[in-house]
Amino acid sequence: MNDKNNILLISDDIGFAKTLASKIIFLRANDNIVISNYNEAVNSIDICAPDIVLLHGRPDEITYNLIKELRTNEHLCIILISDTYDSAFILSAYDCGADDFILSSAEDFEFVLRIVHNIKHNSVKLRSLRNIKILEQLNAIDEETGIYNYSFAKQVIENYIDDNLLDTGCLLAIAPAREDKTKFDIKEMANALKGSTRVDDIVTFGKGLRFYILLPKADLNQALVVFNKIKDKCEDNFEICSGITSIAHKNFEQIEHDVLDALSTAVTTHSEYSFTEEKQETLNEWLDDGAAHSKGYKIFRQIFNKKLEKVITPLFYRLQKAYEEKLFDTEIEQYTNEEQCVFKLINKRQESTLRIVYPGFAKIVIYITHEGLDSPENKELQIPLTKISQKELGMIVEDFVKEFKRSAV
Repeated sequence: MNDKNNILLISDDIGFAKTLASKIIFLRANDNIVISNYNEAVNSIDICAPDIVLLHGRPDEITYNLIKELRTNEHLCIILISDTYDSAFILSAYDCGADDFILSSAEDFEFVLRIVHNIKHNSVKLRSLRNIKILEQLNAIDEETGIYNYSFAKQVIENYIDDNLLDTGCLLAIAPAREDKTKFDIKEMANALKGSTRVDDIVTFGKGLRFYILLPKADLNQALVVFNKIKDKCEDNFEICSGITSIAHKNFEQIEHDVLDALSTAVTTHSEYSFTEEKQETLNEWLDDGAAHSKGYKIFRQIFNKKLEKVITPLFYRLQKAYEEKLFDTEIEQYTNEEQCVFKLINKRQESTLRIVYPGFAKIVIYITHEGLDSPENKELQIPLTKISQKELGMIVEDFVKEFKRSAV
């Protein structure tokens, strides 16, 4: 701990402030406490350079704004003093940057213990900040956002997994939604990530305009909770999407491949998130019925691959050749692979896409999009694997072409 610990007590109730100041036991002979009201709080920070701030707060915007302003000084430890146990107030104060809280009615020894604890905690935090500065100088951490650069992501994540003998956990890859890339702000994204993760979580830059989050010992549902917290912090400014994968029994290369594959699926299907295939089987809500279980996934994948080879691919090729003679001044593009199957119609007035995606288990999802149009033309269909036939799929494509003709007029 420091040889001297200055404490700033902020309160508009001077009587309370003087009573509390008389209860505090100092740890050093030259320790000092300064009392300030709200209006002079910021000036007092500059004058006495405190390590600890005791803020006698109230649940209003004035208190929240003051905490945010104090939090711009990352070296401060801010302890909220609340007159009542108001959980909404306390949580909001934490969101604004408070480090700890205590009730104003607490016993004298509780105040002393809380202050001593936070002085020790602040010493650790300051040591951590010094280490971060060193990492910034080595270009391991981005100075603007405080997040590990991608060139160090592999080393940082692998070291953390090895040092902690992790065999469970998740990695998230987060990126802006395709339509929101122009609105995306890296600093806002970084703040949302750091404000939604814990000290044991690892946040790094990923490939391209992506971020990785390592959540030790978390399952997929817990990872989804973290993603939703991040999304809520960003949604007023831009939309994000995520790929999520388990880290169990994988090296970094495999983890990264899986999580980027899941993210690609989320972006392609305009979904908020997507899980890697090996974990989709553990989520009951993705199953068609209670009889489906983990051993069934490989069977479903085999069924889809056969449908892809025997039904979808030849049908798309045949329809492309047929409609090339019927649709004048229209370009037809089609391709199929294990990730998605696309049948696209393009002319000067309209661009329409029929996309088949296999999200796992016993269904496919068909996304029909006519650029610039809303429902009912744009739609999403779900079809059981057992119902995929050239007749059934052919009718869907024919309806899609008819809609294209009407919308292209």
